[in-house]
Amino acid sequence: MPDPIRCVIVDDEPPARRLLKRLLAQRDDIIVAAEAGSGREAVDTIRLTGPDVVFLDIAMPELNGFEVLAS
Repeated sequence: MPDPIRCVIVDDEPPARRLLKRLLAQRDDIIVAAEAGSGREAVDTIRLTGPDVVFLDIAMPELNGFEVLAS
């Protein structure tokens, strides 16, 4: 079996993060490596964890999703 996909969930709304985490937990091939609740936190978290996939909200405080991508 191949290595699981490591992902980061980024959303400023905790209920949205919880829902996505619960849905992803149903899969054996995906591991949630970390979560972030703001754009600035997302940039740091992504750099630190080096995920394969990022589930990224667009409308967030500090930095929006497009600004996170640019970083």
